[in-house]
Amino acid sequence: MTFKILSIFPDIFSSYTKEGIIKRAIEKKQIKIQSYNLRDYTTDKHKKVDDSPYGGGPGMLMKIEPLYLAIKALKKKKSNKKKKIVLLSASGKKWNQKLAKKYSKLDEVILICGRYEGVDNRIKHFIDEEISIGDYILTGGELPALVMIDSVTRLLPGVLGNKDSSLEESHSDYGILEYPQYTRPAVFTANSKNYKVPKVLLSGNHKEIKSWRKKKMKKNKKEM
Repeated sequence: MTFKILSIFPDIFSSYTKEGIIKRAIEKKQIKIQSYNLRDYTTDKHKKVDDSPYGGGPGMLMKIEPLYLAIKALKKKKSNKKKKIVLLSASGKKWNQKLAKKYSKLDEVILICGRYEGVDNRIKHFIDEEISIGDYILTGGELPALVMIDSVTRLLPGVLGNKDSSLEESHSDYGILEYPQYTRPAVFTANSKNYKVPKVLLSGNHKEIKSWRKKKMKKNKKEM
């Protein structure tokens, strides 16, 4: 799977993608991550990617021309590959596990990282979807792009060490939160108080453990 990221700060992504699961997925050629500088698609000598909004107002907007030229270049020629072009936007559709699963079936995703006060609205004619990762404002779309890449990558076949790792975690079923988990030691002491692992998890009785875990799984009421 290929992720193409369009940003005015393309070097932001290098540190995160050189560590952990994302790094291993790249090394195994399970994913490709390519970042592109929007300024490379400008046509003026100052490489200007923003301008003041028509009608007045605070801040600057990202210009449509370089965005269009970049999208056109990144799309290249038509193919049978399943692709999506996404603008990371505070007003977009809320990202969730259901969408992550949907995107994990694609072959290529182009992620456009907004900046400043936003993007010229005509961008909507050249994208497939607007995505938001939450009801709050960030300085740009770079972090949301990484969130999307991370949540999609871990769903791809063979990326996680254990194929069942993504099956019983929070949100693997819509609105369901994972059961509590524990590891050694069985008794942890802090401030003269003992914190014990539930006995059922130490019993070796897999039927009872499965039943306990099912009871402890929580419904995320906000999502249901």
